[in-house]
Amino acid sequence: MTTPTTALQAPAPGAAGAGTGTPAGRPPRRGRSVSPKGHSGWTPWLYLLPALVLLAGLLVYPIYQLGLISFLEYTQAQVSGGEPTTFKGFDNYATLFNDSQFWQVLLATVLFAAACVVSTLVVGCAMAVLLTRIRALPRLALMMAALGAWATPAITGSTVWVFLFDPDFGPVNKVLGLGDFSWTYGRYSAFALVLLEVLWCSFPFVMVTVYAGIRAIPTEVLEAASLDGASQWRIWRTIMAPMLKPILIVVTIQSIIWDFKVFTQIYVMTNGGGIAGQNLVLNVYAYQKAFASSQYSLGSAIGVVMLVILLAVTLVYLRLVRRQGEEL
Repeated sequence: MTTPTTALQAPAPGAAGAGTGTPAGRPPRRGRSVSPKGHSGWTPWLYLLPALVLLAGLLVYPIYQLGLISFLEYTQAQVSGGEPTTFKGFDNYATLFNDSQFWQVLLATVLFAAACVVSTLVVGCAMAVLLTRIRALPRLALMMAALGAWATPAITGSTVWVFLFDPDFGPVNKVLGLGDFSWTYGRYSAFALVLLEVLWCSFPFVMVTVYAGIRAIPTEVLEAASLDGASQWRIWRTIMAPMLKPILIVVTIQSIIWDFKVFTQIYVMTNGGGIAGQNLVLNVYAYQKAFASSQYSLGSAIGVVMLVILLAVTLVYLRLVRRQGEEL
């Protein structure tokens, strides 16, 4: 005699009504995205809202005013209310682009920024490698001295460098036996002097960043290359540089942005742009147009051009960072 038995069996995967109330094979409907802790997808934006409001007030509105003034006739007469403000469209940009001095200053700015970036990367990477070769106490002293230079305000460092290279009282000319040679008189010597000051206050960032990247490289790889007879330059070129590529890209793009908009060093060390404007860069040129000549519209147009150039560099930087994140 066979007795019927009952057994509770779990429904097969994909079976209709398998504990979800949805037809077989159909995924559940997607609702509002919810994090594992039950928070909605808007929660991070709520936390960021105060910072976004502050950034909008500090960045968006000034940029809007900068662009607006660049399309107006805005001189000292309009500032004081003596004459009404008129819309000029792209006339200010046409005047700017037809000015040969603007293109000379733009070329000088690009070349000067490129020289600063290359010098900063070379010295910063060399000092980072040096930090890996010296003992703990000299390494600490070198890092403290470099960070002190990095933390020095630009106007203070520029004033000190002008004194060091002063033709009458500066110790550098006396040590080098240059007599009363004036570094700020000639165009190229003045740019070289400013480049040295920018290098002095900029290389610590590259040094510390690259040094941190070198410390993350496995020592076994470097020791194997050294045992194979590779020179230090070959180790850097074939092993360190490829492994440090993400870091080098970041410090390069940031150095380009910083050096392209140099203002304080040029203005202080060359007394506002050098003799007859021979040491002008875009930032100082915009300042002279806006405040020295009261041509606020042209100064704003120069600011917009700089903003577009730096925005393009920033977009390249963000794209490279995103690509590196995808590769990792």
